[in-house]
Amino acid sequence: MLINISCLKYPRPKPKEEFLMIRLVIIESPFAGTPEEVATNIQYARACLLDCLKRGEAPFASHLLYTQEGVLDDTVPEQRRLGIEAGLAWGQKATATVVYLDRGISQGMVQGIIRALNEGRAVEPRSLNNNS
Repeated sequence: MLINISCLKYPRPKPKEEFLMIRLVIIESPFAGTPEEVATNIQYARACLLDCLKRGEAPFASHLLYTQEGVLDDTVPEQRRLGIEAGLAWGQKATATVVYLDRGISQGMVQGIIRALNEGRAVEPRSLNNNS
């Protein structure tokens, strides 16, 4: 059954100047490890997302999205590579790559940092512990 939506009233689009200018950023934080480390890294990455949002940024953390159950398995090398590449492709639209350092720098993070530098994107070190 088709529904005729032409009768619906849509809100008028806002003029471009009414939209907030929000900075797109890619988050680099650790993910892989033992099950306990992964659980801690997920909590940490969520805190990083919140930190970015509080800074007025629109963050993207592919390691939180693509590793969800039913999407990709980070323990399978081919799937891990696919997830990393998909996340890094989004980086081409970002203004910066923000690297959260409190839990160290993983191999996946190194790949993201190198990709950002090669693409001319700013790389910004951050910490949740001292809000830098």
